[in-house]
Amino acid sequence: MNDMTPIQTTLKDWETDQEVRWCPGCGDYAILKAVQRTLPQLGADPANTVFVSGIGCSSRFPYYIESYGFHTIHGRAPAFATGIKLANPALDVWLVTGDGDGLSIGGNHLMHVLRRNVNMQIMLFNNEIYGLTKGQYSPTSRVGTTTPSTPLGSVDRPANPCAFALGVGARFVARGFDVSKNLPDVLKAAHAHKGAAFVEIFQNCVVYNKDVFDAFAQPKGAEDRQLWLEDGKPMLFAKETKGLALDLENLELKVVDVVDGDWQAAGVLVHNVKNRSIAHMLVELPFGRFPMALGVLYDDPRPTYEEGVADEIARATAGKNTSLARLLAKGQTWTVEAEGGHPA
Repeated sequence: MNDMTPIQTTLKDWETDQEVRWCPGCGDYAILKAVQRTLPQLGADPANTVFVSGIGCSSRFPYYIESYGFHTIHGRAPAFATGIKLANPALDVWLVTGDGDGLSIGGNHLMHVLRRNVNMQIMLFNNEIYGLTKGQYSPTSRVGTTTPSTPLGSVDRPANPCAFALGVGARFVARGFDVSKNLPDVLKAAHAHKGAAFVEIFQNCVVYNKDVFDAFAQPKGAEDRQLWLEDGKPMLFAKETKGLALDLENLELKVVDVVDGDWQAAGVLVHNVKNRSIAHMLVELPFGRFPMALGVLYDDPRPTYEEGVADEIARATAGKNTSLARLLAKGQTWTVEAEGGHPA
């Protein structure tokens, strides 16, 4: 959330004159349009908006948004974004990264921007592959994924981006996918959160990992495979004939049938975005036995990093003259003389 006066813009105001260069059919196109459609609805001002990226297909994003932008170095976008926010807390900062950029070389930087709770929106495009460097397996690739770097199939257990975010102390965690009509609502919720807002966006790589998310992202039958979470609403799916309840014996979630719309009798949970324990359970649900949990999983704000830094500076400088010129002239001074005794 940013305390700037909203202005009126259109999608066109956020489009640049740059040729958008992703592979035809790439999910990044849909994410770009979702962001460009969302920014006017937020009342965002291009003059006060900054997009920061690292390296990867997703990291071309700043070229295609008509605002300020930094295309930085591999994995280090969170460090640049933190510096930008500290230098000018009023800026609306968006960080764009990918599963390789953000969870491999950049894993430690992503961890620190989340635990520090720097006020920005963080979009992690997860296509479960290294697309820019020709299809090697990534930290989120599934076991058995065959790539040039894993010709016999990956034996790594994949990282779970949302579980990672919760584990390092993120106060806002959400999920969406590239072509979902609900993605703008997820982005709006992230923007409204005061602090580091982490959004994992499943993104189809049509060249190296095509249709890997079809099991839940395909429109046909999506109501059976997607659970879109809303704060204060029951966790229902499959046209409200099924829901998620808490198995008290095993302290885990379970799928229950809802008869005649009576979800309360079935014990269906009501989503509470401040319940961190349930959020952990939701992000770890094995897809197949459970639907894919999407939307805002966790949202519980706390003071931001830049607020703490500003308060510390204010306390350190209270009642003091902070003029740099005065500081340099204070105390002992000397004159550097040239030959002949004249000042240099």
